[in-house]
Amino acid sequence: MKTILLLFFFLISSSGAFAQCAMCSAVLENNLSNGNVGIAAGINFGIMYLFFAPYLAVLVVGYFWYKTSKNARINLGKSAT
Repeated sequence: MKTILLLFFFLISSSGAFAQCAMCSAVLENNLSNGNVGIAAGINFGIMYLFFAPYLAVLVVGYFWYKTSKNARINLGKSAT
């Protein structure tokens, strides 16, 4: 439970990080200087979405794996008695 809570706080705290590659950064700086802010916000959202998607997938698979193994242990205990 502690690791899940720690992972949750890590993911929440990193939501303010806006990482970009050099080409994306150059294009967005050019757009910002021209007054177009919408493209920069969209690119930053897309980067954060791509960052969180694998972690979310691993959490979902881990949850179902945990539930399956827990049910298997319960069924094994019932069949042994």
